[in-house]
Amino acid sequence: MIHILFKHLRLLLLWGVILAIISVGASLLFPMYYSAESQVLLISRSIAGVDPYTQAKAAERIGENLVQVMNTVDFYNKVMESNTVDFDRARWQNTSERNRRKQWQKDVVGEVVYGTSLLKLTAYARTQSDAQNFSQAITDTLVSRGWEYVGGDVTIKIVSTPLVSRLPARPNYVINAIAGFALGVLLSAWYVSRHKKGVFGRF
Repeated sequence: MIHILFKHLRLLLLWGVILAIISVGASLLFPMYYSAESQVLLISRSIAGVDPYTQAKAAERIGENLVQVMNTVDFYNKVMESNTVDFDRARWQNTSERNRRKQWQKDVVGEVVYGTSLLKLTAYARTQSDAQNFSQAITDTLVSRGWEYVGGDVTIKIVSTPLVSRLPARPNYVINAIAGFALGVLLSAWYVSRHKKGVFGRF
C-alpha cells in the first residue's frame, strides 16, 4: 500500500493543493474579523486560614463563572451602556434576539489561564481599530462591574491592555489551507488505494 501511494505522490500533492486553494477561496466569501486580546488578573482577598493555593483555585473558579457571565444578556447590556470608548454596535442591532445572542457569543470569548489566576479576553470586530475599542469596552466593563457577579471578595485588575492581531483572525486562512490540503491528500490517497489501476495511473 505504501509503495502505491509513493508511486502516485504527485497526484496526492496535486489534489492537496487544489483543495487548499478551494478552501482559501471559500474563506474569502465570509466577512473578515480582527481580534484583540487583553488579560485581567483575579485577586482573591486574603482570608485567614486559607493557603495561597486554595485562593488561586478559588480565583480560577471565579474566572470560569465570569467566562459564562460574559455570554449573558446582562453583561451584553452593560457593555452596550459603556461610554469609555466608541465602537460599532450595529452588528448586534436590527436582528432577532436569537441571532444577536449567537453573534455576541462569537464576538466575545473568555478563557481562564489555569495556574495563573488570569482571564484572557478576546474580542472580534471588522476593523483593527474597532476590535481594540470593543476589547477595551469589554475589559473596562468587567473590571468596573464584574464585582456584581462575583461579590466584593475579588479584585479584577487589568494586566494586559488590548493587543490587536496584524492579520484577520477569522476566517483563519492558514488553518483552512492546511485543512484543505490534508483533506485533498487523504481523499486522493483513498482513491488511489481503491483504484490504483485507474485513469490516474500515469501520475
